[in-house]
Amino acid sequence: MSTWVLHAAGPRVIDAVENALELPVHALDRTRDSLRDNGNLSSVSVLDVLRATMADPPPPPGSFGIMIAMGPGFSSEFVLLGW
Repeated sequence: MSTWVLHAAGPRVIDAVENALELPVHALDRTRDSLRDNGNLSSVSVLDVLRATMADPPPPPGSFGIMIAMGPGFSSEFVLLGW
């Protein structure tokens, strides 16, 4: 996977996902940027991270990514993205 789009739920959640999935150091930078700039936007935060991911620069054609969203009571959704 070349791209990771994660719901910006909070620093502890971001760190836990990064550690559990053994992601590269900067894989969740856009998620952290969204949290810093906007706070936790609830369910829409993952769409803010997706917007940033597709804008600067967009992932290369033919590459894949994973989008992860989370909800109350612990629910999580994973989506395979392709460009």
